[in-house]
Amino acid sequence: MKVVMLGNDTKEEIEKRLQIVASAGILSRADGTVTKVIDSHTNYETNLKIAKNVVGYGHKSIAEHDYLVFALENVTPIIEQIIIGYRLTSFTIKSRRNVDFRSVGFYVPDFKDKNGNTLENNLELQEAYREYMQSLFNRYGDLVDESLPVEDCRYILPYSYYSNIIMGCDANELSNMVSDMLYGKISKITEVKELGEKLYEAIKEYAPYLVPFIEKEETKSIYEDHLAFLDEKFAKADTPKARLLDKVYMVDYTKDADLKVLISTLMGRFQLTYEGATAFLNELLQSNDNVKREIMQGVIHNKQQRELEQAIYTFQIPISLAVLTHITRHRMHSLIIPDFTTFDLKNYVVPESVAENHKVEYDDIYRENLEMKKRFVEAGVRKEDLVYFLLSGNACNITTTMNARTLEWISRMRCCNKAQWEIRELVNQMVSHAKGVSPLIGEGLGATCNVFGYCPEGKDSCKNRGVVIKPKKDRS
Repeated sequence: MKVVMLGNDTKEEIEKRLQIVASAGILSRADGTVTKVIDSHTNYETNLKIAKNVVGYGHKSIAEHDYLVFALENVTPIIEQIIIGYRLTSFTIKSRRNVDFRSVGFYVPDFKDKNGNTLENNLELQEAYREYMQSLFNRYGDLVDESLPVEDCRYILPYSYYSNIIMGCDANELSNMVSDMLYGKISKITEVKELGEKLYEAIKEYAPYLVPFIEKEETKSIYEDHLAFLDEKFAKADTPKARLLDKVYMVDYTKDADLKVLISTLMGRFQLTYEGATAFLNELLQSNDNVKREIMQGVIHNKQQRELEQAIYTFQIPISLAVLTHITRHRMHSLIIPDFTTFDLKNYVVPESVAENHKVEYDDIYRENLEMKKRFVEAGVRKEDLVYFLLSGNACNITTTMNARTLEWISRMRCCNKAQWEIRELVNQMVSHAKGVSPLIGEGLGATCNVFGYCPEGKDSCKNRGVVIKPKKDRS
């Protein structure tokens, strides 16, 4: 693993970033304009003291004016999924849909017992692990060589493979991430702890005003699992055990979502009360029975679309690890994902292209993977070191709540014919559910070509039904 700070790392740049953070810390109580406040705080040691004090008071928001970008080299998708889960991070990741991953390498952990002690037979286990992981990469390569789509072959890639990421985030979010990696439940995954330590070293050098905050976090009870008491009770309960869903289910939704968006539109535009907006809408309906659709279409074609945020949908979704990041990366929704340590490896998705001629072989890979993991469990390996036996096709149920504006944005990309097939199928199901309970909002859901009649993909368009293809320079 390698962590490299990309820019903003010279002495002058570090001092300038700290000057901005410290100035933000005292701006609300300082005389003069913001530029005068900044220009009057040029002493590094004074600025460091101010920033530490303000952060120490709990006002960490000043750190959001400090932005850092890192190259994360040779980290696994375990790391990838974790950092994407932090909603204020930005990231660019090497695509498994387009790149042959057979030679990227893979992570080898030190195998430990449940108390965190390295097992006596660690070296033997590592050798068996290396041989097994390499066999999976070889079988992946064989499928690629048979001209199967790379995006489908990746479903047998183990979660030990190396990913490479450019990650940017403000210093506040970085400190939250590092604290979790050092002290939280995920810190028991050695690779995660290692990344936390490397990022902490970067904080010490590039954002030292955050060090006292992170030091204080270690003793806080918020990093303990306060729901652990449920585990034993669930094991003894008569509740049906977990199973992978066969499709997307809508768990909850805003009742009369269309009407709520319409009324909210009138309330916001004319500053009406709820009752007043309802009366005005009823008056409009007397002379135009299509006015509801006209108003909704106006909202859909508006850039801001804030009114759509008044409608909420909750979904439970069966999804493979291969495409989990496709839904996680959409920041404006509340996503619940099970811990990597709790996955049932018997659940997995089979790509259609693989099922046609390689179903038996594919099933054998997943069966053998279960057996190999069982061998390591019997050797006393703790569950946190077993996460690398997850295969990209292993699946789980996730739960997410999102507003109609977020669903609209997700559907733009994920309902497109160029989207990855699994996420396209799932989002189409989500859209279908939403259309069923809010048909007017539903007219704004789907691929861009279906909703707006044009394709933004330029020469890469799928040419769906002869829609207008806008050159990149004409996109708006």
